[in-house]
Amino acid sequence: MYKKNKVILSKILPQIQKDGLQNIIDGKSIAAQSGATFENHSPVDGELIANVAKSDAVDIDIAAKAAAKAFKTWRKMPHKERRNILYAIAEKIEAHAAEIAVLESYDTGQPIRFMKKAAIRGAANFKYFADKAIDAPNGLSTPDTEHLNFTVRQPIGPVGIITPWNAPFMLATWKIAPALAAGCTVVHKPAELSPASATLLCRLAHEAGLPKGVWNMVHGFGESAGKALTEHEDIKAIAFIGETSTGSLIMQQGAPTLKRVHLELGGQNPTIIFEDADLERATDAAIFMKYSLNGERCTSGSRLLLQRSIYDKVVKNLIKRVQNIKVGDPLDPDTEIGPLIHASHQNKVISYGEIGQKDGAKLVVGGGKPDKKGCYVNPTLFVDATKDMRISQEEVFGPFLTVIPFDTEEEAVDIANSVKYGLTAYVWTKDSARGHRMALNVEAGMVWINSQNVRHLPTPFGGVKYSGIGRDGGEYSFDFYMETKNISVALGNHSITKLGV
Repeated sequence: MYKKNKVILSKILPQIQKDGLQNIIDGKSIAAQSGATFENHSPVDGELIANVAKSDAVDIDIAAKAAAKAFKTWRKMPHKERRNILYAIAEKIEAHAAEIAVLESYDTGQPIRFMKKAAIRGAANFKYFADKAIDAPNGLSTPDTEHLNFTVRQPIGPVGIITPWNAPFMLATWKIAPALAAGCTVVHKPAELSPASATLLCRLAHEAGLPKGVWNMVHGFGESAGKALTEHEDIKAIAFIGETSTGSLIMQQGAPTLKRVHLELGGQNPTIIFEDADLERATDAAIFMKYSLNGERCTSGSRLLLQRSIYDKVVKNLIKRVQNIKVGDPLDPDTEIGPLIHASHQNKVISYGEIGQKDGAKLVVGGGKPDKKGCYVNPTLFVDATKDMRISQEEVFGPFLTVIPFDTEEEAVDIANSVKYGLTAYVWTKDSARGHRMALNVEAGMVWINSQNVRHLPTPFGGVKYSGIGRDGGEYSFDFYMETKNISVALGNHSITKLGV
């Protein structure tokens, strides 16, 4: 399988390097108007993937106007036609799943074992929201004595979507599929550190029959292209996944045009294991939720809270397991952790190894980087930490786990809630009542009890506090991409106050 992945890469990479990664606006691949480009290198080996269009406000303006023009017809397209197009996009994704996975893996450093699933999940997102297109306009009936009131939902207009560099393909489908199903048109700005799969995805959508102008993709940097997108008058809403400080800037930039914003931001999520839990399953889940996807996921369980009576036993097992995690080429199916996205991020994660030791936590596995080319770091495990240490408070966003002991349920809640974030929490206990109490008391938008993060598409996804604003998933997505309109119809000749008679 490793050889097969290498063969796929050897076939697709030369063409990408030759053509470069251009914008796709109004159905056409075009360079940035300035002609400027920037280089995108693989974190695996530092090799050039492609020269990428370095867009600015001029390119965003062209894309936004194309989206505004296309919105007039796309919003009125019969839902069956829209559904068929979204299904065709899903089928294109499935047909190119191996190619997408390999390209994504080489562009981001994420292990191929996870990227294969991400590509298929992207197709599932399009199929799910394709089927929801018929329900998107539905509202409520709220009759009064003399009036019949009912609501309908209508697409908000052209929307801007800004996606991150971790799992960029799947996360793009997560945002774009419901926007299109709702009847919105899109201007998508992918992260500059992982632009390759976004280009492929948009191209496949047009091959599937998507009308021109409905989905526009503009490459560039946040301070230029991203800022222009959040400020553009024609863009009615911004959906953003990324770092918390950037989310705050987006709110500021969108304020003058009163943009609706949906922000999926950072997390420093607790996994809480009580003494009565199934320790084998809980440990499996804790390791998976921190070290899968290179630890570069907003929902990762970065803080492991262990009840003191089981602390030594679980830590002993953790040390053994984390030491055995395989670091290597992400295209190798046996690899469990690949290189991080960029050298700057590699250095950031490594720096937290020094910070943790300085603060007094005990480094028992990892720290530093292995002796190999690429943006690799060693899987890292700190124990005997406290809730106030920086490694407990700040989002490291790498294969880096911090273990904190606790004695009581109340203390576990206090530790869990001691950070500014509130995205997810994972609770492990066989006491049903305690599981429910913990779920209600931890400050998080999502809680899993006796489970790792298992995403069910109809459920709401999102955080509280500094982890974001808004929810994705099912009907919750349409609450963002659509406006609710109330229509009131008089049922008879009700009283009307006369003035001026």
